Formats: sequence, C-alpha cells, structure tokens
Amino acid sequence: MSEDKEILLEKVLELERAKDLHEDLAADNTARILNEKRRLSSPMSEEEARKKMTGRSRRGFLVGAAAALTGIFGWRWMSDETKQSLLRRTFEFNEKVAQVFYRPTRLSPEFPPEQISLPPRVNGFAGMSEGFDPASWTLSVGGLANRSDDLVLTLDQIKALPRTEMTTELKCVEGWTIIVSWAGVRFSDFAAAYLPKTIDGSLPDIVNHPENLVPYVSMVTPDQAYYVGWDMPSILHPQTLLAYEINGQPLPLEHGAPLRLASPTKYGIKQIKRIGRIEFTADRPKDYWAEQGYDWYSGH
Repeated sequence: MSEDKEILLEKVLELERAKDLHEDLAADNTARILNEKRRLSSPMSEEEARKKMTGRSRRGFLVGAAAALTGIFGWRWMSDETKQSLLRRTFEFNEKVAQVFYRPTRLSPEFPPEQISLPPRVNGFAGMSEGFDPASWTLSVGGLANRSDDLVLTLDQIKALPRTEMTTELKCVEGWTIIVSWAGVRFSDFAAAYLPKTIDGSLPDIVNHPENLVPYVSMVTPDQAYYVGWDMPSILHPQTLLAYEINGQPLPLEHGAPLRLASPTKYGIKQIKRIGRIEFTADRPKDYWAEQGYDWYSGH
C-alpha cells in the first residue's frame, strides 16, 4: 500500500512540474497574447513529432509551389491587353501612393565631393542626334501666363538665374547608381521667373499656391526624338535642376549639353538631356518610356 502511495505522489509531482513548465512557456506565447484558441495534441514521441512536422513542411512546400505555378501560368495565359491593364493599374496605384507621401521639404541625401563617381557613366542616346551644334541652341518655353506664343531663351539668360549646386545619387531603372555633382538652376526658380499658366487664369503664385498652376510639364529634345512628362509638384521639388554643369565642368554632349534635367527624386529615364522645349500644360504629356510600358511617374 505504501508503494502505491509513493507512485501516486510521484505522478502528482510530475503533473505539477508539467503544469508549471507549461505556464512558463505560455507567458510569452503569441497565441496567448492574441487571445487565440489553442488545441494541444495528445502526447507523442520524438519520432512521431518529427514525422508530423516533415509532413506539414512537405504540404506547405507543395501548396506554395502550386500557388507559384498558378501565378506563372496564369500570367502567361493572360492576353497582352489584360497584362497591360494590370501593369497600368499598378503604376497608377503606385503614383497615387507616392503623391500622398510627397513633401517638398523631404530632401534626398547629398554627398561629399570625394564620393563622386568618376568618370560619370554615360547612358541613353535617344534624342541625341548627330550634327547638333550647342552654340546655336536656344530653349523654347510654352504655356506661360499672359503669353500666347513661345518664349525663346539663351543659355546665358538661364545662367543669369540663381545658381544651385548639389551632389546627389542618380538612379537608373536598370539597377545601377552613381553619385554626381550638378550645377544649374532650380526648376522652381525658373518657373518663378517665367510664370507658368494657372488652371483658372489667376496670377501665378509659385511659392504660396503652387496647386493653382497647370498640373504638368512637357519637355522635348530639339529633334523631338525624346520627350518626358512630369507632374508639377515633382518638378518644383527644390532638388530638381535645369543643369548646365556636371562635376564642376560644362555638360559635354554625351551628358546632354547644353541643358538637361537632374533630380534625385526620379529615375534617370525622366532626366531628359539636351532640352529643346519646355511646355506647361493642363494635359498629361506623352512620355517616351511610358509608351514602351514603363511607369509614367517613375519616382523612387
């Protein structure tokens, strides 16, 4: 009888130890924190537990693989029109999200001169036709307030505006980046000097009421072979420049002489070289790479 009592006492102590251990483990259990219902399995050996976990891992892998294959074949079976529609909607959604979080006071990082990438990488030759003479270049500007025709500016007139320098990162949609030092005129200073049209015909106020301006800017190369469209808030960002120098030197032809756009807020495909015409417009402008299926907004 005494032996039975000892066995019973040992079992009681074992149960108490198991209870204490379970409560300690449960203290930081996510199921307990989230107040989720739990169901404990019946006791099993280490071998049984290993087999059960292996089975679940295999099922998880098979389910994941099936989902991935469904996505791949589903995409291949879609018509080109459906694919384009999905991509366009995704781009539009990304653009809306970017505009919600856009702040002109949110600046991209700038870098010390010793981090400049030398020599600067050359990329993109659309609109860079041969036989161009930068000495005869002029810039046409349309869509100005109280003006029906284009204003024609020389490089000296643009250089007469306040000069700005910045050393920032240029990002390409191909995945590479370089650090570049730019010098030129803030586009916001350019717009303040030459005043784009407003939506309602009121007097333009670049500083206090930029929302009254026409919403877009179109830029085209002199040969009209390359063209980009920008939304007005992005192009008025204080780090968007009409640049005429790169790394302390006048722009060479391969980098867009005599005038190009430079901005750390957009990918390189939006930073048009050799600008020949700028137009402020109420209509969303066409864009060279957007016509090839890329994102019109192309911000990062």
